[in-house]
Amino acid sequence: MKRALGTGAAALWCAAASCAFAWSPPIVAAPIEARVVQTEQVRAEIVAHAPEGISPGRRIWLGLRIDHAPGWHTYWLNPGDSGLPTELNWQLPPGYTTGPIAWPTPRPLPLGSLMNFGYEGTLLLPVPLDVPQGQAPPGDNLAVRLQAQWLVCKDVCIPEEGSFALEVPTRQATAANTALFESAFAAAPVQAQGVRASARVEGQAIVVTVDGLPQAWRGQRLHFMPETAGVIDNAAAPQVQWQDAEWQARVALSAQRAAAPQAMPVVLTTDDARAGVRVVLPIEGPWPPLPPPGGHGAAASTPAPLPTAPISLWVALLLAGVGGMLLNLMPCVFPVLALKVVGFAGHGQDRRSLLAGGVAYTAGVIASFLALAGLLLALRAGGEQLGWGFQLQSPGFVAALAALFTLIGLNLAGVFEFGHVLPGQVAALRARHPMADSALTGVLAVAVASPCTAPFMGASLGLAVSLPATQALSVFAALGLGMALPYLAASAWPALARALPRPGAWMVQFKGLMAFPMFATVIWLLWVLGQQSGIDAVAGWLGVLLAMGLAAWTWAGSVGAKPGTRVIVRVACLAVLTLTAWWAVPSLRTLPPTGTGSGEPTVADTRWQVWSPQRVSQALAEGRPVFVDFTAAWCVTCQYNKRTTLADPQVLEAFDRKRVLLLRADWTRRDPEITAALSRLGRNGVPVYALMAPGDGPSRLLGEILSVREVLEALEALR
Repeated sequence: MKRALGTGAAALWCAAASCAFAWSPPIVAAPIEARVVQTEQVRAEIVAHAPEGISPGRRIWLGLRIDHAPGWHTYWLNPGDSGLPTELNWQLPPGYTTGPIAWPTPRPLPLGSLMNFGYEGTLLLPVPLDVPQGQAPPGDNLAVRLQAQWLVCKDVCIPEEGSFALEVPTRQATAANTALFESAFAAAPVQAQGVRASARVEGQAIVVTVDGLPQAWRGQRLHFMPETAGVIDNAAAPQVQWQDAEWQARVALSAQRAAAPQAMPVVLTTDDARAGVRVVLPIEGPWPPLPPPGGHGAAASTPAPLPTAPISLWVALLLAGVGGMLLNLMPCVFPVLALKVVGFAGHGQDRRSLLAGGVAYTAGVIASFLALAGLLLALRAGGEQLGWGFQLQSPGFVAALAALFTLIGLNLAGVFEFGHVLPGQVAALRARHPMADSALTGVLAVAVASPCTAPFMGASLGLAVSLPATQALSVFAALGLGMALPYLAASAWPALARALPRPGAWMVQFKGLMAFPMFATVIWLLWVLGQQSGIDAVAGWLGVLLAMGLAAWTWAGSVGAKPGTRVIVRVACLAVLTLTAWWAVPSLRTLPPTGTGSGEPTVADTRWQVWSPQRVSQALAEGRPVFVDFTAAWCVTCQYNKRTTLADPQVLEAFDRKRVLLLRADWTRRDPEITAALSRLGRNGVPVYALMAPGDGPSRLLGEILSVREVLEALEALR
């Protein structure tokens, strides 16, 4: 009985052995590769240009040709106010590398109050490939693979992708696409000789001076398209004038400006010019301060500062400890509660074992919080826009958790015992160190609980990521201690041991009952996976879980009377599992973020719209309050609030009466813009609920667990 209850270490070992393939990169090759991918919106084709063949030290060109259907377009390196640039991920033989995309000159693509930059018609994105010196080409053909992703838009935007394959001859010229590549080269922005450019910051604008532009351009309207996103107001028409050959422009800064570069590459072009001129503007400061979180700017209508007072480190430690304790009440942690109840029952009245298990569990929780926090802080220091619960934004991690909880559920249901499938050395290690199970149960608890944000956690974690590493880690350690404290206290409380029933036959039925919270967690995780990677990923991973369950059953059971028969059956089941995983893993890719997408409502209730900074600014400028729901599919608290308080008729009626614009920022997939918005609000995890008032009215953050009364009171405070 005791051996059967030690699920922590055994489950993690089995998950590592059977589900390592779930840790796949966000972009993987699709199952079918072709030279051409055709959709209703575009025809995409991989092409090559090697007019002199392939030889060591020579440069050839690869590229993706996109033929847009009438009215549709894709985006440039800087897409402008919305959109996403096309991404090309090449797979080449060892030693071969590609350079960056040689982007052709884009065209302005106005859309209402927004300005984007992109391409229509026929587009080629050329990429240089330098053949290594002293390395003979591999055989008669150079095998090239490409995984491409693009966003194509008209009235709506559709994220698309394709897996391409091409064999480029190495011993003969490849010149069928010469005219196409020459046209793309001719459309690339030129580094014009004799062009002199400068820029200086004046208030909320950049004053640009460019001299030496082509004579044919003088007096014409120029389009100013920066390669650096998030600096200027793309839609605002610059104030321009020509003085002989010198062009001067006053370009407004963006109300949501996120950078203050010392130099900014810019492409200038006219309505008729095929290619633009690329200049690098050295910018003289000083820059005005970056827009504060929700603050007012001279030329912007942005939310008023949220009335949040800074907290000290000691207050943050206290809030983290209390938040950690409350984390045990979050739905995310219910499956781990089931494991702990089973563990307590297994120890019976053995007080020493209870206390040792509680200490080991506490150590596992704190160590896991520190490890996860250290990784988060290191990635943020490296420039990654990440927040608390970032690991649940990886489809591979979500799929691995689903496999892990499936194994635990099957074990609790009695389908197999870990002692029958683990190697002898691992089983012996568990027998000598039973506390390892308790410690690894703490690891499992953190893995499941980390996406949740309990009351009091938001402010402390928001402060933690801005502190020095040592102080930040102390906040996360306090969070872990708070989460483990109830179990540690229960383990050390003598009355608990006397209250527990003695071990007996009832434990078998209780253990089987505890399998169902595990299977419920698997359903939730697969729903999250569907939000991230689509229905095909869910179907594929269900096949993997089925094959994994069959393999566990046959491996642990007595299938076949003869040893040879059992070996054949087990090998066959493992082969089925391997083939199913090979088929399913490519679907575990992250689809483009939806938090700043096309603007279509993401739910049936048309009250809610997709969040974007532009929508916030526009609504506040019109005098409309804004309520933003920062949410994610993997956040159980978010889903609870969405289906209760935010769906309450009184709340919806109050939203309508106050003319509140309801925006939903979906953080299920990685979205740096949403991460940055959370950071400006002093938060780095979800749920977060921000009510923003126009003008000088108060703006506020609401609690993580919403109540109807809290929302109604906040709405009544609006003018």
